[in-house]
Amino acid sequence: MGEFEFAPTVLVSVREFDPNNDREGVEAVERICEVGPNGKLSLFTDLHGDPICRVRNSPTFLMLIAEIGQETVGMIRGCIKTVTCGKKLHRQGKSNTETEPKQVPIYTKLAYILGLRVSPHHRRMGIGFKLVQSMEEWFRDNGAEYAYMATEKDNVASVKLFTDKCGYSKFRTPCILANPVFAHHVRISNKVTIIELSPNDAELLYRSKLATTEFFPRDVDSVLGNRLSLGTFLAVPRVGSYQPDTWSGSARFLLDPPPSWAILSVWNCKDVFTLEVKGVSRVKKTLAKTTRVLDRVFPWLRLPSVPNFFEPFGFLFLYGLGGEGPQAQQMLRALCGFAHNLAKDRGCEVVATEVSSQEPLRCAIPHWKMLSCEEDLWCIKRLGEDYSDGSLGDWTKSPPGFSIFVDPREV
Repeated sequence: MGEFEFAPTVLVSVREFDPNNDREGVEAVERICEVGPNGKLSLFTDLHGDPICRVRNSPTFLMLIAEIGQETVGMIRGCIKTVTCGKKLHRQGKSNTETEPKQVPIYTKLAYILGLRVSPHHRRMGIGFKLVQSMEEWFRDNGAEYAYMATEKDNVASVKLFTDKCGYSKFRTPCILANPVFAHHVRISNKVTIIELSPNDAELLYRSKLATTEFFPRDVDSVLGNRLSLGTFLAVPRVGSYQPDTWSGSARFLLDPPPSWAILSVWNCKDVFTLEVKGVSRVKKTLAKTTRVLDRVFPWLRLPSVPNFFEPFGFLFLYGLGGEGPQAQQMLRALCGFAHNLAKDRGCEVVATEVSSQEPLRCAIPHWKMLSCEEDLWCIKRLGEDYSDGSLGDWTKSPPGFSIFVDPREV
């Protein structure tokens, strides 16, 4: 996409990733960038030989690489979709007296940056900045109005690059909640019935209840119908009119919902990439293995065993979490238990999700603190000023809502 001169003898070119010729160079940079500090735990990602696996399910995506001569020294990935950025009141009917106004979503075209890597031997040369600039140029050419990225709040180099040099501002601080999958199934409350929804029923319920949630994708039907989506599950009181064998669809459910209910969908990340924890002492590995052995031998004790994180493992991601009513937390807790058992049956070691730090249902999501991140950081930038968001104004200056919809295609 262009060439940039950083010093009299160094010329860096940025161009689109070629899967036929660039895979080996990209994998080499990925490996060297994931070497952790001595004596500290490190989380390694195996992309299964597909450098664009984390964006290829998005509606529009691109990967760029930076080169010095024939050597790959950096890369960046980006994707674009249309999401909810706010809501407004809309009155249905021909007159103001026919119906009560309801909230409808305000959509915007949003770009997402992920997977920015620069070889440690070529840092402090402006390569990361140029990769971001080149990706933003592609975003603008494709009509994106905002761009955002996610990073750990303690990643000082990444935060400084985006906020100090690239013009991004700190926007949202969601939390990543992860729970291990034990060697035993977890018990699910006998007061709750879980119903698996068809993609069409799930879409109708989501558009009716969560469409005004920040970051809700307008093409949610594509997400729900993706081969990686393992299903959408609805929890309702066991004593009630809604049961799996008599389920008559979301349309009827929305007309007469139970006092409390909850919903979530499950995404299979295991078939996209796997993770591995390195840098753990032999003593800790032995202790973790002991808990697994005890859990398998005495499953009725339901011990909180530590899975084998020290070899490549997969995980399931929970998205579209929501619910209503005084027992919504109990319903969601049952759904999380159901997802745990689904993960165990599919050979996954972790169940994870990401929610707003203000999410009302957050306390119902089982998680281990040592596996979770209490404060992820999302930074955002407005890419142009020649358009209007109407009643919303500038999204980058809007206060956070209670909930966000985290698209599993960007995990």
